[in-house]
Amino acid sequence: MSLGAVFLDRDGTVIEDVGYLCVPEQVHFKRGAAAALRRISGAGWPLVVVSNQSGVGRGLISRQQADAVHDRFIGVLAEERIFLAGVYYCFHLPKDGCDCRKPAPGMLTRAASELGLDLPASVLIGDKTSDMEAGVACGCRCILIGGSPGDGRSRWSTAADMESMAEMILSADS
Repeated sequence: MSLGAVFLDRDGTVIEDVGYLCVPEQVHFKRGAAAALRRISGAGWPLVVVSNQSGVGRGLISRQQADAVHDRFIGVLAEERIFLAGVYYCFHLPKDGCDCRKPAPGMLTRAASELGLDLPASVLIGDKTSDMEAGVACGCRCILIGGSPGDGRSRWSTAADMESMAEMILSADS
């Protein structure tokens, strides 16, 4: 039997969005994110990051810089006792027409296939409409962080922050 997961956008959702992040020392959690992720993970939800990272494709960030930022990201999570079931990045440009760049669902479907996850039993968390559209395309429940009620025209929920998002997931789970 497969299980659901919580899919997470990275920049602007879990960590502060500083533009095209290329300096590992700029990896900082958003307020409440670490505690929220520990709660969700502690309740048995696998955590999977799905993140567009077109800075590499645009030539603004080298692959080595992206790898260093990723290593720091994983290290900061580990310091907080947060461990991911998977991480999926899309380095393509929007014009490339790939199937992985959100709003396309490719990163989610690949993760589901590789990790044995049930997409309709999963939740996608993000800070942009493109995140929500990728989750909707897979039948995931979606929560837009920082969105205004009505933003998704009932296709997704909104939460003020990561703490309230965790509460939404855990209260629906009980």
